[in-house]
Amino acid sequence: MLKIERILDKSSVPPRQPHLSLTLPHERRIISRQRVTLDDGSDAGLFLPRGSSLQHGDVLQGASGELIRIQAAPETVSTLTCADPWLLARACYHLGNRHVPVQIMPGMIRYQHDHVLDDMLHGLGLHVVVEQAPFEPEAGAYGGGHSHGHHHDHDH
Repeated sequence: MLKIERILDKSSVPPRQPHLSLTLPHERRIISRQRVTLDDGSDAGLFLPRGSSLQHGDVLQGASGELIRIQAAPETVSTLTCADPWLLARACYHLGNRHVPVQIMPGMIRYQHDHVLDDMLHGLGLHVVVEQAPFEPEAGAYGGGHSHGHHHDHDH
């Protein structure tokens, strides 16, 4: 079984492209120690530093030097689009007030599907679409952006 222990800093990814990939939903990309099945069907074990969080496009390195690119799996999410920044800010406020992890993009918010939250946002006058899409929530104010639980040689 392939043992994976390291998340490479983007600047240290070798020029050759990773030839292995691992597709996981968000809830599995925040577990630092687990058994996984790579996209080619082979078994691997993640032994990453505690608190690690994997993002789409991250590159991991196996104990024998293998490179594995992380893919965000499509999952059931609720997505709302809105051209009104004030209404979008209200939606963010109400979701944040409920400690809901959100992915924020220009004119768009995405969260893991919950019909109660969908109904709340409909009540604010927003249109919510339930779909299958990758979910990449914000790391949070104290997460330092896309935190991986490893050290960088530069400041954020």
